[in-house]
Amino acid sequence: MNKHNRVVATLACCIIFIQTFAQNKIVVFQTDFGLKDGAVSAMKGVAMGVSADLKLFDLTHEIPAYNIWEAGYRLKQTAQYWPAGTVFVSVIDPGVGSARKSVVLKTKSGHFFVTPDNGTLTLVAESLGIDSIREIDETKNRLKGSGDSYTFHGRDVYAYTGARLADGVIKFSGVGPLLPPKVVTIDYQKPVFENNIIKGNIPILDIQYGNVWTNIDKATFSKLNMQTGDQIHVTVFHNNDKVYEGTMPYATTFSAVAEGKALCYLNSLLNISFALNMDNFSAKNKVYSGADWSVEIKKE
Repeated sequence: MNKHNRVVATLACCIIFIQTFAQNKIVVFQTDFGLKDGAVSAMKGVAMGVSADLKLFDLTHEIPAYNIWEAGYRLKQTAQYWPAGTVFVSVIDPGVGSARKSVVLKTKSGHFFVTPDNGTLTLVAESLGIDSIREIDETKNRLKGSGDSYTFHGRDVYAYTGARLADGVIKFSGVGPLLPPKVVTIDYQKPVFENNIIKGNIPILDIQYGNVWTNIDKATFSKLNMQTGDQIHVTVFHNNDKVYEGTMPYATTFSAVAEGKALCYLNSLLNISFALNMDNFSAKNKVYSGADWSVEIKKE
């Protein structure tokens, strides 16, 4: 390959890289609005007003009202499966109209997150890494004629900015000024192995079935040297108060135990979880989820 062809090939690769990371026209929406009124539809209408070529998808609109932690978890749970360049618009914003910053996070994986910087970005910043963060300049990136509206930034600022970014109307540099590479975070128990005990957090429930999902990953769990069928001792805390204590087998499938019996298993994200076969572990034991829920496990 001569010098000219090498230059052309390099430029072509650069163009593909830029397009992949900034202009794939995909926007994924997440809110705590529900679907009983027109709020989500209004956001999508704003996006389509930017470009009818955009591809709009929903992560969920059933985040419990004001639950910033769950919003952050759902972003972490799903973002990794979307292609680089995808723009996520996440609006769980109890501080709407306050001094909290409106930002776009670009992760090292090449994903973009348009959201208030109120803790929503805690987990994706950790899992995907922070490339850079920009504060949204509302003098340039705000729906025309919405200046007198102070309580629907999801429509007027976030959907509009996210759509413009996804469509390539603006580059990431056009969002607004750079901020220091850190986000507002929510404190929680990270998985640690100490003295033959693993400590972790219960970030979320498998809500349809009442299974309890932890953030204890397969690699950390392996330090207990558990084999299928071994018994594991589980203690759950809420704000450091003991809520549940029990013993159950480590199993690969729910049917490995009798109906109504407890088991420990690896969920679809390869994190340790607890369940009752054909029953609701959360409801039966009053174990729930959030940054203030923690768990300890050890081999019996």
